[in-house]
Amino acid sequence: MIIQPKIKKLSQKKLIGKKLAMSLGDNKTFELWKSFMPRRHEISNKKSNDMFSLQVYKEPLRLGDLRQEFEKWALVEVSDFKNVPNGMDSFVLESGLYAVFHYKGLNTDNQIFIYIFSDWLPNSGYELDDRPHFEILGDKYKNGDPNSEEEIWIPIKK
Repeated sequence: MIIQPKIKKLSQKKLIGKKLAMSLGDNKTFELWKSFMPRRHEISNKKSNDMFSLQVYKEPLRLGDLRQEFEKWALVEVSDFKNVPNGMDSFVLESGLYAVFHYKGLNTDNQIFIYIFSDWLPNSGYELDDRPHFEILGDKYKNGDPNSEEEIWIPIKK
C-alpha cells in the first residue's frame, strides 16, 4: 500500500458534537456514533454535512498500546457556538500542519494506519505532532462499505 498524502495547513475550526473516553482495547466508537447520529440535526449552524471523527490523546500517542486512553469525538463544523444542544460540547480544533490521506476502503481495516505510522511517517521528513488526529467523513463515506471514502488527517511537524 502506497498512498502519498497531501500536506495541508489546517485553519482553526469550531466543532460541536459528543465525546466518550475510551482506548483501542475498550473501543466505544460504535456507542459514540450511535448516540450522535440521531441528534446531529439538532445542530443548527452546520457549515457542511461533513462529520469529524476526532481523537484527543492526553499524552503523546503510543503506537500499538491498546490501553492508552483518549477522547473520541463525533462532530460537525459550525459557524459559531451560539446554539450548543444539551448533552453536546463545543470543541476548537486549532490550526496546524497535517498529512492528509485520501482513503478508500473499509473503515475497520487498520492497514492504512499501519502504513502511515510504520512506513510513511518514518520516511517522510516529518514527525508526529501532539495535536488531535481526525477523519473527515464526507458525502462518499459509507460505513461498512468497501467503496467508502474518507480523509485521514495526521498532525505533523518538521
